[in-house]
Amino acid sequence: MADGAGPRSEPTTAEELMRSRFAAFKRSDAAWLLRTWHPSTRPDGLDLGDNRRWRGLQIVDVAGGGADADSGVVEFRATYLQDGGELGILHERSRFVREDGRWYYVDGDLVG
Repeated sequence: MADGAGPRSEPTTAEELMRSRFAAFKRSDAAWLLRTWHPSTRPDGLDLGDNRRWRGLQIVDVAGGGADADSGVVEFRATYLQDGGELGILHERSRFVREDGRWYYVDGDLVG
């Protein structure tokens, strides 16, 4: 995954896409987030002005989503700093699909 300064290679698995989207949230890179969001669920735009201060990503489980798959689920925990410096956790099971050789985030369910 590139750092945003040059061309970015396409993720080859659902997990790689999840990791690249987390990094994009950390950088407030709305363009990458929208580009990798499936058109059927993609919002018209993203306002990341109040974006959380994302700290870390833990992959909990991966079902499918390999280099030869067409769909997959990635369960993750993402940590962030809340106002006041307390640590918050976003725990989600995200669904991904691959179409025309590209992976897309579809949607997710919060866990817990």
